[in-house]
Amino acid sequence: MQKVILLGATSNISKYLIPMLLKETDSEITLFARNAQKRLTDYNENSRITIINGNWNELSDLDSAIKGQDIVYLATGHFIDANKNVIQAMKNNQVQRLIVAGGLGIYDEVAGKFGQWNARMMGDYTGIKKAAAVIDESKLDYTFLRMSWLYNQDNNYRYEVIPQGQPMKGTQVTRQAVAKLITDMVIDPELYKAQSIGVVEPNTEWDKPSFY
Repeated sequence: MQKVILLGATSNISKYLIPMLLKETDSEITLFARNAQKRLTDYNENSRITIINGNWNELSDLDSAIKGQDIVYLATGHFIDANKNVIQAMKNNQVQRLIVAGGLGIYDEVAGKFGQWNARMMGDYTGIKKAAAVIDESKLDYTFLRMSWLYNQDNNYRYEVIPQGQPMKGTQVTRQAVAKLITDMVIDPELYKAQSIGVVEPNTEWDKPSFY
């Protein structure tokens, strides 16, 4: 039985990921967030779930929460110091498998008119690129998800994985599909290990996402 911790368990993707993990896996799940016990009351009585109030800017919080885990999911990879703390806590506790939800464009890989639109919308990427580099250089068994523009659509679990080095043209992907991909990796931790992957919805190669 896998032990999985969600760092940032109140995130928009976690909203879909938690029930999916409960349904499709037998994992023991730890939910870690600021004021988690007040914000995640739906799971207070679930025997497979442990809820921890914590701050990923505090290494001591992460150290105690990550101890004994098999897989760490980090709800955003955009913060340099938080990434460093997570990596240090994982190394302190000999935990290797990390899944990070990040954004597209960190390798200037977004192509065509969509790439131009994305650059205008996102602005300065300097900090985000530095944060992603912390993960790249971690020597952990990480998967960095370079997700296209996110939206919600019930029962839309379609995703396509774009390997690093290939241009990203798909403009959008649902949070439900990203939750499905993460669940697939929890079921098979070898899936996309040690890779930075683009995540898009198939057949969305437009100038910008449909909801803009």
